[in-house]
Amino acid sequence: MARHIITGIDIGTHQVKVVIAEGIRKNGGYAPRIIGKGLAESKGLRHGYIINPGDTIRSVRQAINEAEKVARVGVRRAFVSIGGIGLGSIISQGSTIISRADSLVTELDISKTLETSETQIPQSLSLNKEIIYTIPVQYKIDGKPILGRPVGMKGSKFEVRALFVNCLKPHLDDLIAAIEETGVEVIDVMAAPIAASVVTLNKTQKIAGCVLANIGAETLSIVVFENSIPISLEVFPIGSTDITNDIALGLRISIEEAEQIKLGAITSTNYSKKELDDIVSARLSDMFDLIEAHLKKIGRNGLLPAGIIITGGGSGIGTIEDFAKAALKLPSRKAVFQAKAGFAENLDTTWSVAYGLCVLGLSAENEDGFGKKLVRTTGKNIASWVKRFLP
Repeated sequence: MARHIITGIDIGTHQVKVVIAEGIRKNGGYAPRIIGKGLAESKGLRHGYIINPGDTIRSVRQAINEAEKVARVGVRRAFVSIGGIGLGSIISQGSTIISRADSLVTELDISKTLETSETQIPQSLSLNKEIIYTIPVQYKIDGKPILGRPVGMKGSKFEVRALFVNCLKPHLDDLIAAIEETGVEVIDVMAAPIAASVVTLNKTQKIAGCVLANIGAETLSIVVFENSIPISLEVFPIGSTDITNDIALGLRISIEEAEQIKLGAITSTNYSKKELDDIVSARLSDMFDLIEAHLKKIGRNGLLPAGIIITGGGSGIGTIEDFAKAALKLPSRKAVFQAKAGFAENLDTTWSVAYGLCVLGLSAENEDGFGKKLVRTTGKNIASWVKRFLP
């Protein structure tokens, strides 16, 4: 019997992480059990986009080789995350007249309306961008919101409000080229914040409303959920490296020692707790001001009952939960792997993107028939895994 092997590659701003997992039968479905993982320092990147392809290829190859050695299987195909400041999202709306004479809504009406909503995106927001997938946020029939799938319901006018997740096309092309230069085929590209959400957020949090914040080395990415659907995604060019640099400047110490102090280690440098707290708080304030401004922009500031869940390398800062709670006036907690994540006992949540890719990939391949290539949602198509987000 063929083994169900899935590989997730997360090219972060600080590290490249590769997880190789095997699909194991669990509760009537499949859950990925980790059989190998690899780690390498990210080189050739800046704020998540590739500036030196050669260095990036070497970093990816190093992480893949390490994972292959542990797993004792070769990586030929993989699901890959995309992050960086070129990643973002746009909400757009479209409508159409229901086509059937008996007024029943069909899949064709949904497809046509999603196409219409895509054409409504202003050119200034879509220039040089490529849509990587489309997530319907809300359906309406004759102006009334519809809960669940609208197919089979009756009406005259059908409307959809959709979230288009997109990225700069040159960044996407460079990412795929770098992976394929290592000899690995890219099955599909998925947004890093959404991949992380699959294994760090539970159903209750997504339904009530929450924001997942991933604090990387050079970027801060957020995805906002409500009614179990992503309603916004954004990436900011600020990260935990900025805190390290501030500590180094403020205390006049090396970058290496500043990184240790940031994570709570004891070093030979003498400094007051207040001095360190002031330095860290100033940069954290910048980060959470960006999140607060974005939540205001989409009308969700102070209105997410499940609050903010923090992950990524920067989540290791000791006071970050209290600071987030005070800054956003929302419940705050650090991310943990959810039970649905399967077999993730030997990982911490800094691996959430790479492991989330495996969970999404295994789910998608089992839906489509194992081994079939996913259809990326460039243009008019919708990847099968997005079905989990339908209202």
